This record gives sequence, C-alpha cells and structure tokens, in this order.
Amino acid sequence: MDEFIKILDPALDYVEHIAREQKCIITVESNRKIVTCPYCGTASSRVHSVYKREFQDLPIQDHQVVILIKNRKMFCENPECSHQTFSERFDFITYKARKTERLIKKILNLSSRVSSVAASTMLKNDTAAISKSTICRLLKKNASDCG
Repeated sequence: MDEFIKILDPALDYVEHIAREQKCIITVESNRKIVTCPYCGTASSRVHSVYKREFQDLPIQDHQVVILIKNRKMFCENPECSHQTFSERFDFITYKARKTERLIKKILNLSSRVSSVAASTMLKNDTAAISKSTICRLLKKNASDCG
C-alpha cells in the first residue's frame, strides 16, 4: 500500500487502511522534515498543530477510496510574512479540495460524454460519491480555466 501512496506523492507515508463495504479509507501522513511557506517561500520545521483532512481519490478494485491525511499546520519562520501559520500542501490536490486532481479529470472526462445526472449515477456505483450539482460546478470551473 505504501507504493500506491508514493504514486500520489513521495512525501507521504502509509499509516493504515480500513476496508468497509465498497469503500477503502487510507490514512497517510507527511514525511517531510521541512515545509515551505506557500505565501513567502520560507522553510519551516516548526509544527503548530495536526488536523485530519479527508478527500476522495480514484477507486481501487471497484472500491471507492477516501484518503485521510494527518495534515500539519506549520509556523512561518519569516517575521515579514503576512501569515504566521500555514497548512502543508501537496501537488496532487489543490488547497481545500475534496477530490484529487486525477479523480476530477476522470469525472470531467465522463461528464463530457453523458449528462450530469447519468455521470453522477455511474460514478456513485464504483468511483466516488458525487452529486450532479458538484459535477456541474466542476464543469463550469473547468470551462472558465480553459477560456
């Protein structure tokens, strides 16, 4: 399982997983010793706190995947920075997102070929819990990113 997690981001370590019904919940944590402030670029190793962040990813063996990350909030060491603290960020998921970028691509690919209602129904069966309104929101956001 650790190899699968390293595909998402080499800075993550596998902690544990729980399989329930058609869902797999995977817990991970960062292995970075130093984290860069996204606001000023200053390196920090001082942890402010840790909180759990949950998001959906692509399915494994027809099981929906939820990744639970033990996300760290760090102190910014730069006294000139506009933020005293910041959350650790990862490339595979945007700030505050609830779905990985690769899951969003799959959703957009399917929803470009069928209606949002049909896409929602098809995705709920084996990929991700998603509503038609979320699909519409993703389609609108994607259209504005392209134009």
